[in-house]
Amino acid sequence: QVQLVESGGGLVQAGGSLTLSCQASGPTFSSYAVSWFRQAPGKEREVVAVINWSGDNTYYTDSVKGRFTISRDNPKQTVFLQMNSLKPEDSAVYYCAAPKEPLLFTVLISRYASWGQGTQVTVPS
Repeated sequence: QVQLVESGGGLVQAGGSLTLSCQASGPTFSSYAVSWFRQAPGKEREVVAVINWSGDNTYYTDSVKGRFTISRDNPKQTVFLQMNSLKPEDSAVYYCAAPKEPLLFTVLISRYASWGQGTQVTVPS
């Protein structure tokens, strides 16, 4: 399994931008899809974006389409989430995660086994 560590969160004004990073370790990272999830207080954890193992297939939840971009650099074992035009409703703890199986591309949270510790993103209203 891969190990994941997020960074890059912070406080940003509405309309601003942030880039989150997910640093992975483990010899098989390039075989795994990686996803970004988020969880706001009192709400369930939800998928934000998914990128497949090679980086040529992505998924975005409707609320972030056109504003967020997920990408990966396999040699550096890093996945990024570029967030533009941030809104107060984007405030949450953001987690990166990898599925239980290599090559699996899924939005089902139950299929994810490796999680980072999370990074807080706050967009004041």
